Amino acid sequence: MIKDIYGYEEDLASKGYKYIAGCDEAGRGPMAGPLVASSVILPIGYKLDRLDDSKKLTKKVRDELFDIIMRDAIEVSVTVVSVEDVDRLNVYAASKKAMTECVKKFKNKADYVLTDCMPLDLDVPVLSLVKGDSKSASIAAASVIAKVTRDRIMEEIDKKYPMYGFKKHKGYVTKYHLEMLEKYGVSEVHRKSFAPVKNKLYEQQKLF
Repeated sequence: MIKDIYGYEEDLASKGYKYIAGCDEAGRGPMAGPLVASSVILPIGYKLDRLDDSKKLTKKVRDELFDIIMRDAIEVSVTVVSVEDVDRLNVYAASKKAMTECVKKFKNKADYVLTDCMPLDLDVPVLSLVKGDSKSASIAAASVIAKVTRDRIMEEIDKKYPMYGFKKHKGYVTKYHLEMLEKYGVSEVHRKSFAPVKNKLYEQQKLF
């Protein structure tokens, strides 16, 4: 079993693969806001201090790594899936579609793809790793890009809907978010297919 976060990339590089892409997403669990997927191709042999699953990192470290990855990566691609598309497709299908789009955007075609627990239908080999963002540097880099990108989107949304506290919880289901949903109702950035939102929407509709 490969334990080193660079182990998968090193093994694949030794087999002749040059453009190894890591894919991950941010925002499958929230009841508000878009879903963001990213794919990153790092240079062969590249090492980045502190790189890890974005959920294990502080905001400060994520922001710092975001800038470094954007500077040093061979390519970075991002796909933002709207609330409407998340509701229409469901989060799993939306994640799969977004990751696939990320890989297809590359100018340098990926010759191997590593994903965080997401099988993709591509014309190159794909390895889906459980907890991949803790096992692969490329996936970890993608997780940082996706997380920082989505957090910044939610901070912008917060300016339009400050009453919900999006800047703090980023759309995830928290006690405060549920209380504000109850108080202010469903906004255009809430996912209508998610149970708490769906239930509140049903309550609102019964009033008319």
